[in-house]
Amino acid sequence: MGFPSPARDYYTGGIDLNRLLIHDRTSTFLMRVAGNSMASSGISHGDEIIVDRALSPRDGSVVIAIQAGELVIRRLVSHGGAMVLSSDEEPAERAEPLTEGTTIWGVVTRCLHHV
Repeated sequence: MGFPSPARDYYTGGIDLNRLLIHDRTSTFLMRVAGNSMASSGISHGDEIIVDRALSPRDGSVVIAIQAGELVIRRLVSHGGAMVLSSDEEPAERAEPLTEGTTIWGVVTRCLHHV
């Protein structure tokens, strides 16, 4: 018995994470991070990241890149007139400029942390 919940007036249905977190389902992927190279940016080992391959990377974007045949997570930074892939462990001053063999695979849009 009792009285009805006042929150019932504001309930509009369930939470749709696809609608909230994903802009283009055909180009969006969920990946699990291995390693702590981006821990200072809040992306830690075991976190899941949402990666959108349709987005164009910009200066400062966290991206997934293919370097020497491996997928790596790095920040794309403009430094000294060149674009470099920098981790939190390696400052942009020491990062190597992008080479022809490096491919930007997608742009990270969200990081999902374990609690």
